[in-house]
Amino acid sequence: MTAGAGAASRRPATAVLAGCVALPAVAGAAAVLGFAPFYAWPVPIAALAVLFLAWRRCATAGRAAAAGFSFGLGLNLAGVSWVFVSLHEFGHMPAALAALATFLFCAYLALFPAAAGWIVHRLGAGVGTLLAMPAAFVLMEWVRGWLFTGFPWLTLGYAQVPGSPLAGFAPLLGAYGVSLAAALLAALLADFAASRSQRRRRLLLATAFAALLAAGGLLRAVAWTAPSGPAVPVALLQGNVPQHLKWREEVRARTLFDYHRQVVASDARVVVLPETALPAFLDTLPPGYLDSLREHAQARGKDILIGSVERVPAAGGSRYFNSVVTLGASGPQSYRKRHLVPFGEFIPPGFGWILAVLKIPLTDFARGDADQPPLAAGGTAWAVAICYEDIFGEEVIAALPQAAVLLNVSNDAWFGRSLAADQHLQFSQMRALETGRWMVRATNTGVTAAIDERGRVTAVLPQFSPGSLRVSPVPRAGATPFVHVGNHAALALLAALLAAAFLRRRTGR
Repeated sequence: MTAGAGAASRRPATAVLAGCVALPAVAGAAAVLGFAPFYAWPVPIAALAVLFLAWRRCATAGRAAAAGFSFGLGLNLAGVSWVFVSLHEFGHMPAALAALATFLFCAYLALFPAAAGWIVHRLGAGVGTLLAMPAAFVLMEWVRGWLFTGFPWLTLGYAQVPGSPLAGFAPLLGAYGVSLAAALLAALLADFAASRSQRRRRLLLATAFAALLAAGGLLRAVAWTAPSGPAVPVALLQGNVPQHLKWREEVRARTLFDYHRQVVASDARVVVLPETALPAFLDTLPPGYLDSLREHAQARGKDILIGSVERVPAAGGSRYFNSVVTLGASGPQSYRKRHLVPFGEFIPPGFGWILAVLKIPLTDFARGDADQPPLAAGGTAWAVAICYEDIFGEEVIAALPQAAVLLNVSNDAWFGRSLAADQHLQFSQMRALETGRWMVRATNTGVTAAIDERGRVTAVLPQFSPGSLRVSPVPRAGATPFVHVGNHAALALLAALLAAAFLRRRTGR
C-alpha cells in the first residue's frame, strides 16, 4: 500500500473519531454553561444540536452510542466533578481513588445518552430521526432520574430557568417537559444545519423553532396559582459551619450557642435552621436547650423549624432520621427525609466494604414515611424537602396542593467551593416554577435564598458566610397542571414521538 493510499484509509477513521467522540465530548462539557451559576440557557440547546448532528452522521448504532457516551461524559465530568470534593476532602478517600470513583460515576451517567443514541439509530429514518432524537434523549434522562434511586442532576430542562422562554412549559410538563422542548429545538437546529440546499425545509424548520420559543414565552405569562394569604415574615439562618469541623466536640457548643442567639434575636414569625444544623441527636442536646427555644417561640408567637437528627428506639437498637422538627406556636411536628443519598445516608446492599474507605458520619439513616403531611408554621402549610429531595419534582408535589410554600433545608458544605450549590439553587427554581409556589432555602454554607412562584431569585445570602436572610414569601393556593399529573404528560409526549418515529421507519417514509 502506498503512503497516499494509507493516508486515505486513515482519514475516515479520523473523521469518525472527531465526529462521534471528540466533538460530542466538547459539546457536552460546554453544555454546563447553561446551568448555574452561568445561566447561559442557549448553550445546552446548541450543544445538544452538535450531538444530534453526530447521531445523524453515525453509520452504526455502536457509533451513535459512542457519540452519546462522549457527550454525557463531557457534561458530567465538567458539571459533576464536585463528587471528587465530597469523596476526597470530606469522605477522606485517597485522591487517586476518589478521582477514579468520580470518573466511573460520570461514566455511568454517560450510559444514558449512549443508550439514547442506540435507540435513535434503531428508530430513526428521515423525519423519524427528527422525532426520535429529542424523545430518546429525554426518555433516558427520565430513566436516569429513578434508576437505582435516581440522579436527575443536570437534567437539560433545568438549564432553561429562569431566563429562557421555555421555562413557560414547566408548570404544564415539569422539568422533563422543558427538557423535551429544549431537545426539540436542538433537533430543529441540527436539521436546519444539515439541510443547506433545501430552502423550503429550512423555512419550515425556522418557523417551528420560533413557534416553540414563542409558545413557551406566552405560557410564562399565565398565572396558574393565586395568593392565599398575607406574606409570612421568615428568617433563614446560615451558620457556615465547616463540614470537617461540624461534629467536633469543641465546635458543637459554639454552633449551638450561635443558632440559639440568632433565633432569639430574630423578630420573624418563622425561623428556619438548615439541614442537621444542630450537630447532635435531639435527645442528647444540652439540658434545657430545646425547652428554652420552645418557651421563647411560644411567648413570641413564632415557629422555629430545625434541621436535626432524630433518634428513635427500635427493636435491636435505634433508628435515625434526617429530620425537620418544629417548636413554637403551631405545636410539635416533624418531617423525616424520605429520599436518602446512597453512600452518604445509607449504604446499598453489597457495598458495606466502602465504610472502610469513606469516613462519613451517620450513613445508616432510616427512610421517613412516603406520605407525610405539610408542616404548619406561621399560619400556613409548608412542603418540606431535605437536601437533594428537591431535585425530584414528583416527590415535591406529593404535599400539594395543600402546602402553600415550599421549603428546602440543605447542607451543601459537602461539595466545597464547587458548582454544586449554585446548581442546586437552580433546581429549586424549577420546583417553584412547576408548582407555582414560593420556595425558600436555608442552607449551612449556601445558597440560602428565596425564590418566587415564577422561579426568580428574590433574595440571597453570600456563600460561605454566616448570616440571617429575612424574606417574606407569599402563600399561594391552586394547582398547576404538573401538580395534578406529574411527569405523566411529558412521558405521554415522549411515547407519542417514539411511536411516530417507529411507524415512519416501518412505512419507509
